[in-house]
Order: sequence, then structure tokens, then C-alpha cells
Amino acid sequence: MTLVHIYGLDEVMVGELVEFEEGTIGIALNLESNNIPVSEVYLGRVINALAKPIDGRGAISSSESRLIESPAPGIISRRFVYEPLQTGLIAIDSMIPIGCS
Repeated sequence: MTLVHIYGLDEVMVGELVEFEEGTIGIALNLESNNIPVSEVYLGRVINALAKPIDGRGAISSSESRLIESPAPGIISRRFVYEPLQTGLIAIDSMIPIGCS
């Protein structure tokens, strides 16, 4: 097994098979900051850690990706929380307000 570091493959996703010109096949193990796909079609689906579907409902296509670690939106730009989410643990519910929105 040979480990090769290759840069500049912006369209390659984590876990994707890559074939080079001479016929060598490899698997992308990178975790670049913009390599996580996002889309409305992920809602209600079951995926693994590589964002691959594991619910048997077919492949998910996404053309947009976002940063893995991105800052949370500011408090002013967030929607209001009208319904609290109760965890059932008094210590958490009293110290950390969690909202459904």
C-alpha cells in the first residue's frame, strides 16, 4: 500500500474512488474544509459519517458544499424560539435553554 499526498482535486469527495491517467486507482481520504455536501435532499435521510446514504433510498446528489467547522450565526440573525425543547433532565433544562425552531 502506498500513501500519496495530492493537492488540487477540489471536486473529489471524502471516500470517493479516484483513477489516475496511468490506471492507478485510489481512494480519497482527505477531509478538506469545504468537502461536506449540503442540500435540502438530506432532510429525512439516514447517512453515514462520509455523507453517503445508508437508508436504502438511493443516492443523494448535491452540488453545494460547506465548511465543516463554520461559525454559528449571530444571535440577532437567528429566528425566535417560541417552543422550548425539554430533555427531561432538570439540570440541563434549567441551565441550557434549548429551543425548537
